[in-house]
Amino acid sequence: MLGFCRLLPVSVFLLPAGDQGKRDICWTELRIAAGDCWRDEHIFSPAVFLILCLLRRKGRGVDSPLFAGSSALCSFVKCIGFTSQHNRGSGVHSCHQGQQYFTQSGLGKCPLLVSRMADRGSLEDNGSKVAHSTELPAEIKDWDKNHVRDWILRLTDVDDEYAKILYDQKINGSSLLLLEKADLIDLNIELGPAKLIIHRRDELLRLKAQQSVSPGNQSSKSCKPYPFSQYHAAYRYQENSILDVIETGALNLIEPCHEYKAFINFENVTTEEKLKKFTEEVIRFAAACMNSRTNGTIHFGVGDRPDFTHGQILGAKIEDKETYDQKLAHVIEGRFEYKHIDVVKKCIKPPRFVEVLEADMTVSGKYVIEVDIEPSSLLCEDSFFHVYSVDTRKSKQRSKTRDFKTDEKDNAKLFYIRDNSSSRNLLVQSSSTKSLEEYNKYVDNIVRLSQLRKEAEEKHLTVVKNSVQGSRLCEMITGGSRSLDKSHFERYVLVTNKSHPVQKEYLTFLLDMNFTAVLDFDPESAETGLNKLFDEKRSINVHLPVQYKITEPVEEIASKLKLTRTTSWVFCNGGIKDEKPSDVDNWLLEKGSSIRDVVSFLCRKDVSPQKKFLVIFLLLSNVTDHHDPMFETFSMFYQELKGTEQILWICGNGSSHAHWKELIEARYRVNISRRCIYELSFAEINGTVLSLWSENRKSSRFLPGGGGKVLLPKKVEDSLDRLSILCLNQCEGGNEDKMEQEERFYKGGKVSWWNFYFSEQPGSMPFIKRDNFDYIINTIIPVMCSLTQACVHFNILHLPGCGGTTLAMHVLWTLKEKFRCAVLKGKAADYDDVAQQVVTLLMCEMTDQQTRLPVLLMLDDFDEIDAVNDLQQHIEKECLKKNGMSRSPQVILLNCMRAESQVQTEATDDTVFIGNQLSGKEQKLFEKKLEEIEKIYKNADTFYGFMILKKDFSAEYIQGIVKNTLKGFNFKHKHAQLIAVLVLLDCYRKNANLSVSVCEEFLGLAIRPDFESCKAEDGFGKFSTLLTRCTEESSVVFEAVRVIHSSIAKHCLEELTTTFNVSKAQITDFLLTTDLFYDCIQGKEKLMQDVHSMLVKRNYSAESLSAECQFSPLIQAITKETPGFEENVLLNAAKRFKKDAVISQLLSRYHYLRKKAFREAKHWAKNARDLQRDNSYICDTSAQVIKHELKDSISNDKDDPIKPEKMKECLKIAVSAVEAFRETQEIARKEVSVRYKRRKDFSPYNTSGHLGELQIAVIVTDILERIPVFSLDEIRRNILTQVLSGKMKIQDVAKNDPKKQKHASYYHFLQEFEELLYNLKDNMKKQFDFLDNYYVNLGSFYSQKDIREFRTRQEVLRCFQQYTKVFCKSDAKELMKNRMLMNMRRIEKARQYLEKNKADSYSGLLDCLSKEASVANVEQIVEQYIFLFENTRPQDDGHFKDTVNYIYAHIVLSRVRPESKLLLPYMRLLQVLCDTLKCLTPLSESLPLHFISVVMLWPETSDIFLGRSDKLESYISQMRNSFSNEMKPVWIGKRAVVHFYLGKKPDYERLITQKDIDNCVGSEQSMATLQNGKIWKHKKVRNILRKVTGTICKNAILADTPNEKLKVQVCPMFRSQLSEELGAKVSFFVGFTMNGPVAVGIQPES
Repeated sequence: MLGFCRLLPVSVFLLPAGDQGKRDICWTELRIAAGDCWRDEHIFSPAVFLILCLLRRKGRGVDSPLFAGSSALCSFVKCIGFTSQHNRGSGVHSCHQGQQYFTQSGLGKCPLLVSRMADRGSLEDNGSKVAHSTELPAEIKDWDKNHVRDWILRLTDVDDEYAKILYDQKINGSSLLLLEKADLIDLNIELGPAKLIIHRRDELLRLKAQQSVSPGNQSSKSCKPYPFSQYHAAYRYQENSILDVIETGALNLIEPCHEYKAFINFENVTTEEKLKKFTEEVIRFAAACMNSRTNGTIHFGVGDRPDFTHGQILGAKIEDKETYDQKLAHVIEGRFEYKHIDVVKKCIKPPRFVEVLEADMTVSGKYVIEVDIEPSSLLCEDSFFHVYSVDTRKSKQRSKTRDFKTDEKDNAKLFYIRDNSSSRNLLVQSSSTKSLEEYNKYVDNIVRLSQLRKEAEEKHLTVVKNSVQGSRLCEMITGGSRSLDKSHFERYVLVTNKSHPVQKEYLTFLLDMNFTAVLDFDPESAETGLNKLFDEKRSINVHLPVQYKITEPVEEIASKLKLTRTTSWVFCNGGIKDEKPSDVDNWLLEKGSSIRDVVSFLCRKDVSPQKKFLVIFLLLSNVTDHHDPMFETFSMFYQELKGTEQILWICGNGSSHAHWKELIEARYRVNISRRCIYELSFAEINGTVLSLWSENRKSSRFLPGGGGKVLLPKKVEDSLDRLSILCLNQCEGGNEDKMEQEERFYKGGKVSWWNFYFSEQPGSMPFIKRDNFDYIINTIIPVMCSLTQACVHFNILHLPGCGGTTLAMHVLWTLKEKFRCAVLKGKAADYDDVAQQVVTLLMCEMTDQQTRLPVLLMLDDFDEIDAVNDLQQHIEKECLKKNGMSRSPQVILLNCMRAESQVQTEATDDTVFIGNQLSGKEQKLFEKKLEEIEKIYKNADTFYGFMILKKDFSAEYIQGIVKNTLKGFNFKHKHAQLIAVLVLLDCYRKNANLSVSVCEEFLGLAIRPDFESCKAEDGFGKFSTLLTRCTEESSVVFEAVRVIHSSIAKHCLEELTTTFNVSKAQITDFLLTTDLFYDCIQGKEKLMQDVHSMLVKRNYSAESLSAECQFSPLIQAITKETPGFEENVLLNAAKRFKKDAVISQLLSRYHYLRKKAFREAKHWAKNARDLQRDNSYICDTSAQVIKHELKDSISNDKDDPIKPEKMKECLKIAVSAVEAFRETQEIARKEVSVRYKRRKDFSPYNTSGHLGELQIAVIVTDILERIPVFSLDEIRRNILTQVLSGKMKIQDVAKNDPKKQKHASYYHFLQEFEELLYNLKDNMKKQFDFLDNYYVNLGSFYSQKDIREFRTRQEVLRCFQQYTKVFCKSDAKELMKNRMLMNMRRIEKARQYLEKNKADSYSGLLDCLSKEASVANVEQIVEQYIFLFENTRPQDDGHFKDTVNYIYAHIVLSRVRPESKLLLPYMRLLQVLCDTLKCLTPLSESLPLHFISVVMLWPETSDIFLGRSDKLESYISQMRNSFSNEMKPVWIGKRAVVHFYLGKKPDYERLITQKDIDNCVGSEQSMATLQNGKIWKHKKVRNILRKVTGTICKNAILADTPNEKLKVQVCPMFRSQLSEELGAKVSFFVGFTMNGPVAVGIQPES
């Protein structure tokens, strides 16, 4: 109807009645319109029929001159009775006349005529007429005999008489389905028609089955034909879509006419027959086009009515494409006249095979075969082209055996022309004289036709393109900067659909774009599309849309997706993980919702910077349907972004743009032309975009290799998203502005590689070398390289703003040719991930281990050294996993972090300190640099970062800057509020900042998506000189603003308080209560982390007092500055962080520590528990509230003695506290179990529950000592000891109390707490033993001291002292005076003495080696053990333990005082050990016994060990099992401490302690060099330790012994030190831990 509506001249109805001339013209056009489209069945009924009705109504019959020259139409009109006299004709006769004309014209049957005949009951049966229906039911089984007859009549290759035969036999639909060929022959139907009828029936059944399952039957979308005379266009058809052109005759000679052939149902047809059908149709169509001088395209695999929609894409299966081309060329030579063959071959283009896609855009395996005909005037000239009806070459062969006349008749010449939508032969053999006249007339007119063709070609010559879209593309894709290096847009999102192989060559510009996400609608993209192209060149993360659904915090989702770090490739229509694609009609229902989640997520303000990201729609395939997923996705972006200003469309051609534009205008009434690029080819787009990159960005990047350079593949660099890699050709070919870069740096911005690069250019002053620079390069780096550990680190400790980071980066820049240098991005990265990336960088393009260069990785501003050590451990493990064994470090960590103390320290082998005072040499360099700066820059007075350092942090200078800048400050103004927030953040949180998006939003800046948009700094006014930009590497990377210098921030905060009366509490409160800071906006996560840390994180420095560690420095400062305001701040913090357990914990601590409001404290503690139930530290807070309530209750009670009721109250609280602390212990153990499984968190075991239980026990003893029952005299105190030891019951005490009646209430209440009281000593002892074992046997993985652990141990010692006062009343003097005491009493006193001195356990004895234990004390301990050893029997309780401790005591004494007379000879002690090993070993003593056995029985060359060391492996195994059982639940984050090393000398002197090692090298040096292995190279150390040899096995060493049959497995202390291959011989020193012997100082044995 659309075609008809276009043709219908509506003006006919509008012309006035008298304007007959114009009316005749319009009627003529109307008649031509009918003639042009009457054969098109798609528009036949509504078009031609309506036209003819109008003509008849106006009295214009077929005899009207308007119909002259259209004999076919005249015959048609006559047959249906349209005459000027309204004569309907003679019914059947006229219809059959019309049909006869159709048949003679080679047009087959006309459906409308058949229908007309049916309407009029035109089938005669012996003079009778039988009416039948024109409509055939959809199902054949529902047909009656009339329908069957009607169907036969419609078959063009079956005569009508057979319809009558079937009708007479009453064949209906059901019987038709049962008919076989033999049945029809029985009815006297010849074999040929019989086979055709059966074949047509079967064909109809297949078509109906196919159409019933085809999505195209529900809805079909129109599509354009493949571009004429092209073979490499990015074009495909979609099955069941409809070509939007109809079959026509010649139009303007240049625009091609079209003809459709279904070309299906070849199941029982040979390939030769199929090719013959193809070539016949092409020859006929080609000859017609050439003789008509019109371009044309014949399509095979495109359907037509009645079985299909006109122009419906079907596609055909093609086995061998090449045979079609070959066959066509072969047939041309035989069917055309010899003189025209060359011309014909040039006019008939080779077959084109256009791929057909399924409805869901997947490959169907079918093609549409198209042959273009282009009869150019230059080729055809005035020729006309005949076609032989048979191949002339074959006819010549036949002519030798046949009659010439017969042969001439069979091989007739045909002359085809395009007659409307068909090809008509003007040389029909039976044609009349009139037909020959038409032929002759046509041939005579060929010269004129050729001239028209030539004119048409000249008119349509390609006009040279003169488009401004290249410039527009540059503007739009960069936001106006015209440089992608400096684009206004920080992020890009790509939305694209099905690509074509020919496009890929011109899509390389996409590879250089850093897309946040790609929304890919091609389900086969991974196999053949854009995803495959990207995956070959770039590192991408493939995601399903469902991964964008917000089911957890946005920041966590962004982190998991690695958004802004690596391109997220989202398959939006299947093609991944068995996700099936959807067709156009079902996509929105099946996948639309999940894609909306993706779009909404990407457009969130906290994910993408507002107005600073661009969505690029790349239309690689045409989008013509308003249900197309691409169009639906545009609608989503249009709604989220509220317009098209952040959307760019790139279309490959004008046609694609036209469809897209029409869809958008139809739905949204928006003209997108100004945001669309459609006049450029993809080749031009590719070149234009690539030209927007600097040479530096386009060029390859190189890493140093063993002897030259190696290429750093872009895909590898992409995958290392946690590392900023410094390449050999860094900055070369860049287009950065030197003055802009230097100005930013001197003002206080972070140094960049550009600063070093520019300083090396001719005419530039060299970069200032700090004093420590040469020391690092010439001393520390060589020392690091000499170590044997896989990963080592050294430190640059610096005060804020002193140039520590600059120095570190200067070192990297200088060493970039000797090391593979990189900087770690951010601090919150997954260390496993970082370790993998570091090792990937190490091994990149380097297969030979010997030539690998180490990685030098800079860590900037880590908060704690523990994190550095943790990362080091992960990297070591990864090196081992990748078999990265090396005799020298493979990774060197340059740890640049802020110093805790401002005290200047001297440089060591692994640490330098950068203070705030320049040396004389540095001052001279800074002076010289200042002179250079002042010559170049007019605003050098604002280079505060440089000047502060030059002036040695002069307080006067900084104060002057601050006072001058803050003049007129008013906290009511928004920019003043924001600068106040920034300085507060900077003062109390390292590296704090605010995102640019937050600043823009808060200041109300009008941000536009272009380069001219105002900057965030503009909104700060004069305060902007105190700020600089930085890039924040958080879960989402973003641009941020921070204060230029920490000293500036500090003085600003002081100035705000003193001059403008703006307190810290006021600023903090403003920060917490301003919702905009925490809205959905970029940088929200980082800000919340900074605010949270500022409120919560305490300072555990060695210098700080215990009270100063109770709260964060900010809360302490607010309390000091504005007492009482801190509570309001904390309450607002709880409102801001509603779901944060730590904030609730903080409020609980505040209430029980500061306000003593225990009810409120319990409320907040419960709230914290509800939020985080499985956290031992949160659980501990609940217990701490109860403990402090108990302490407060006692301290507030002035009664002495304590009243019974008060005692009961306090003991009841104590029981609750013990239960709470035991719950803390239980949860702490569960935490360890979870961490083991995760293998992520190596935080040490939380011992606070154990300490808390001890503290409660001490408080209970204090309470009991204040009641009269136990406090009257020494006897009563001894009774207390007996009760708390479980040796005396309360009832017994009461019986013997003379004041029983008076103390009745006490005894009554005490009996309620018998379980607490009777087990108090045992429980305390249990906790002391546990903590002793924990602290003595387990140490940090690294050598630094833990301040919190140190303070915990101090508190444990305080509790132990209280414990000894109650339970250990024996001392050395008493023992000396009472030697004559009864034996049992003296044994008891001896054990009390040992317990009092923590010498009653092996761990307490070993602890004497590390602490400063006096010689006299150790000797007294040994003396007591000698007494116990000699005066107890093996069957006595405690004898076995005493014996083991007896051995330990002698070992300790030998190291404290080797010459002591009490020291048992080594061989005798060894014999005691051997005798003990023969006894049954209690499980509790297995670990200490087998440890000391391994230490003492380690074989030497001496004969004394022969036979005694045979069971050494068994002892080691038992020791490890015992250690695992006892310590595994708590040893996470720790390593087993080395108690002894194997020395060179014999007997006791073979046991070397850590103190001996420290004495050789100095304790500080020892701690610093223990891990990196340098200590084992020290000459003094090597002189005292015995070298052992062994062979490397899997993860261990088999140590050699004098007994050749005995090989002892020794684990390396650091696995990365196993630098040799399996089976290699090594030497090492042996250390003894409770977890088995370890190897240190491993060296290859030459």
